[in-house]
Amino acid sequence: MAGPGPTIQIPRWIQLVGLPVLLLLGFLLVGTLGHVLFLFLTASVIAFMLNPLVRDLTRLRVPRSLSVLVVYAIFAATVVALLIAIGVVAFDQARNAAERVDDYVTDVHSVTGQTAAEVDIDGLQIWLDDHGLASIKVREQVNEWIDSLGTGEISGYVQEGIEFAQGAAISVVLLLFSAILIVVISIYMLLDMPRLERSIDGRFPPHGGPPLTNQIESALWGYVKGQAILSTVIGTSAGLGMWILGKTGLVEGADEYALLFGLWTAFIEVIPYIGPWLSAVPPMIYALFVDPVGVVWVGLLFLFIYQVEGHIVVPNVMASALRLHPLLVIFGLLAGGELYGIAGVLIALPTMAGLRAVWGFFRPRIRLQPWDEGATEVPVEVQLEPPQVEPPRAASRSG
Repeated sequence: MAGPGPTIQIPRWIQLVGLPVLLLLGFLLVGTLGHVLFLFLTASVIAFMLNPLVRDLTRLRVPRSLSVLVVYAIFAATVVALLIAIGVVAFDQARNAAERVDDYVTDVHSVTGQTAAEVDIDGLQIWLDDHGLASIKVREQVNEWIDSLGTGEISGYVQEGIEFAQGAAISVVLLLFSAILIVVISIYMLLDMPRLERSIDGRFPPHGGPPLTNQIESALWGYVKGQAILSTVIGTSAGLGMWILGKTGLVEGADEYALLFGLWTAFIEVIPYIGPWLSAVPPMIYALFVDPVGVVWVGLLFLFIYQVEGHIVVPNVMASALRLHPLLVIFGLLAGGELYGIAGVLIALPTMAGLRAVWGFFRPRIRLQPWDEGATEVPVEVQLEPPQVEPPRAASRSG
């Protein structure tokens, strides 16, 4: 049976001076070469995720260079197809939902002479008056706001938003050079991965456990699988719930856009802690326009989904994916967002999962030199003086 692997002992002077200096240099390096580090970090995550597939193809006697090409082509095609499919559905249903909201607040009925929004607001005002809340003038305030909207103005806002998104897409094209760099760097990493594995295993043998690269791959795939299951379950639950609310008439028309709300919830679920709250915003805004009372039903739906997520789905799905303290997760998300924006938030958790695997591999192999090593006891003489007895005081005489 193989003995324990080699151990790295960190001397006391490095603990006192070297580690703080190293942390300071790392901070300065991140601030100076932040974009370069982000490119290499993203490429590393992609390379370690795709390496198991490349390894499986090489076992079938496929040359490694060809295996890398095949796996990367499948990966790129899958990502592009997914983005196109989601984009088409999202833009189409968002446009339809905007037109529906526009009709709700601008189309005047030929018989009543009011819009559907005005009828609902009048009904709400009557309900408030009947329940002793006549001082709340909802009708006047909301009607003034609705009258201030010109016909088709909401659709104009949405159209401007779509045009802005198109302009943002053009800006994304300008970042194509960075994307190409990430692809090239990750391909070189995949090609050189066997050499890296041999180098690490030669210096730090696994000794009964999986190699370091395999542990990193397992951590990344564990996170990806857990997040995929979580997003699928929560997104499907939100879409199905909105479909039921629409079919039962509790939120009019919600069933037509259930797919859009489900996709939005599944996508935003990637951001922990913050994502679940943001996912409820578009459905509640929609319900506020088509039926103000429906906001209550949408809120109850997402509250129920979050309870199921927090007590059932997350503990059973994501418990073994990260195994990090929530404060570390929040710190990683904030740091990623501060350094690299939305892309940093998305890459933060996979990076932390990989770093956890690295720390778990090296922790048994690192030993800090104790500070009390070689200390000798110095005898100290202590002379005890006898206690001094205070002489009795003379009794006072009365005159």
